[in-house]
Amino acid sequence: MSEKIALSIDDLSFSYGGKKALDSIDFKIRAGECTILLGPNGAGKSTLFSLITHLYDTHQGHIELCGFDVRQQTRQALALLGVVFQQTTLDMDLSVLQNLRYHASLHGLSRKVAMQRIQKELEQLNMYDRRFEKIRQLNGGHRRRVEIARALLHKPKVLLLDEPTVGLDVPSRQSIVDYVHHLAANENMAVLWASHLIDEIYPNDHLVVLHKGQVKANGSVNDVLQFSQSTSIKEAFYQLTQGEQA
Repeated sequence: MSEKIALSIDDLSFSYGGKKALDSIDFKIRAGECTILLGPNGAGKSTLFSLITHLYDTHQGHIELCGFDVRQQTRQALALLGVVFQQTTLDMDLSVLQNLRYHASLHGLSRKVAMQRIQKELEQLNMYDRRFEKIRQLNGGHRRRVEIARALLHKPKVLLLDEPTVGLDVPSRQSIVDYVHHLAANENMAVLWASHLIDEIYPNDHLVVLHKGQVKANGSVNDVLQFSQSTSIKEAFYQLTQGEQA
């Protein structure tokens, strides 16, 4: 794993009116590292993602992607980012191929390069044979694979996934979890995966536990277990979130 910092969150706070959603958040992700942002519903995970992707702007603190300030150098920063949101953003009436070609054009990829990368990503996800099918013909797991392929077309340095396996069956979930960990390990990609599902955590993952807008633990799985004096991630999560269900 590289020591290069791919995503840096420094003293980040954000409020909706008078309600604080994030309170002095601090953590860093290195290239090649898969970080699980674990927290119950309402912890602030989606708010954090909206700030990293610059959907929200007004905040205190700093966010940097590979050294580029998201606020001051927005274009350079976001060019390095791939995102899979919790809610699908694919065009349901277009085919898999049409959705991906449109996204590639937004990133300025030539038709030749776009088609090469589309084929590569779809083959990696076992979706190339379905490239001419409309999105609405696909099940939830296959749509998620298309969204992951789309997020990777411009070769991002950082991949954000906001609870991408919600509502999927177990085989689909496991396939996506395995593939994303493969990307971190073999493509030197930094991954930030927001989840409330403990079984999506691998032993070598970096873990950030977020609760009520605050980081309750930050480190390796072993670090978090030791910090919470727990014998399992489930127990640690219970301790750190005062018994709230994931």
